[in-house]
Amino acid sequence: MDNRTIIHMDLDTFFVSVERLIDSSLIGKPIIIGGLSDRGVVSSCSYEARQFGIHSAMPIRMARQLCSDAVFIRGDMEEYSKQSKLVTGIISECAPVYEKTSIDEHYIDITGMDRFFGSLKWTHELRNRIIKNTGLPVSFGLSVNKTVSKIATGESKPNGELHVPKENVVSFLSPLSIRKIPMIGKQSYRLLRSMGVSTIKTLSMIPPEMIVQVMGKNGIIAWKKANGIDNSPVVQYSERKSISTERTFDKDTTDIIRLKNILISMVEKIAFEMRKKQKLTGCVTVKIRYTNFDTHTLQKHLSYTSFDHILMQTAMELFERLYKRRMLIRLIGVRFSHLVGGSQQLDLFEDKPEMTDLYVAMDKIRLKYGKKAIRRAVGVKTPDEKEYVEAIS
Repeated sequence: MDNRTIIHMDLDTFFVSVERLIDSSLIGKPIIIGGLSDRGVVSSCSYEARQFGIHSAMPIRMARQLCSDAVFIRGDMEEYSKQSKLVTGIISECAPVYEKTSIDEHYIDITGMDRFFGSLKWTHELRNRIIKNTGLPVSFGLSVNKTVSKIATGESKPNGELHVPKENVVSFLSPLSIRKIPMIGKQSYRLLRSMGVSTIKTLSMIPPEMIVQVMGKNGIIAWKKANGIDNSPVVQYSERKSISTERTFDKDTTDIIRLKNILISMVEKIAFEMRKKQKLTGCVTVKIRYTNFDTHTLQKHLSYTSFDHILMQTAMELFERLYKRRMLIRLIGVRFSHLVGGSQQLDLFEDKPEMTDLYVAMDKIRLKYGKKAIRRAVGVKTPDEKEYVEAIS
């Protein structure tokens, strides 16, 4: 088993907590955040609302039936993104190695720091610093690897902390439900329950060969997690992580319509690549190079997203501001940076969930038949265009 010291920090009911920072009268009330029409879905809800059986991804109509007295809020991703970055800033000032895995979660590797500080004392002080400087409740789990720490965080909520030292990992995990294991979704849960497996201890005792036969390659990962084994590293988070693409023309151009169409095509392409990696971007940069090789860039920070239509609108806005000289253009490019892990559930404030469904459907077609199987008509290249492969860093 690991000898590392890994922290998992999770901002409790993050969206709700931010709303309560803005309006303290919401404290103690059942709060539901999501699309406000009957066709919307719940993106987040307070613990008070959960007592009525409400949970994320539930249709708003059903949530209203379960708790008509709840306060319904559409949500403000711009404000949530801002608060998330404040927390990351505090962690970055203190932590030797940290990984931001979503808008409200971080892993921190403090292995070896016990020689200088007590790991629990250090983590407790960091948590207090976040609470003091942001006003947001945060829970943490401290243990030997990512899996045990994340499960510990779940057990420490709300607004708590839990340390599971190496010698206590097995006794801590054993009585818990297999639902607590990250990666055990509804389908895997039903499958394991049909086998009579309900606790982590039972799963840990199944011969690994048998679990692989039943669950495939994911079976051995689940078995290892049940046994407290997780060697995955904390990958240092960097705001410089990005995905980008550029296009150079054999013949320089000032054709505005063509340039905009190419930019739309490039955004569509790398947005799909980003969604495949389950990433969201918080910054869009557009780059142009004139015929005399002068190069100019302009960027804009935005709420975390991976939706084409939002990113295209941002890219178009930047291009309009950037292209002022009306000189021939040699190269055009776009980059998404400040990437964080996550899926587009963060934009469930949309009253039309069909938009999310549309992207899911298009991505499934691309994954099955190739990334060019479905695309916007503007993405079809003309013979004189040369495209560089997207650079991912």
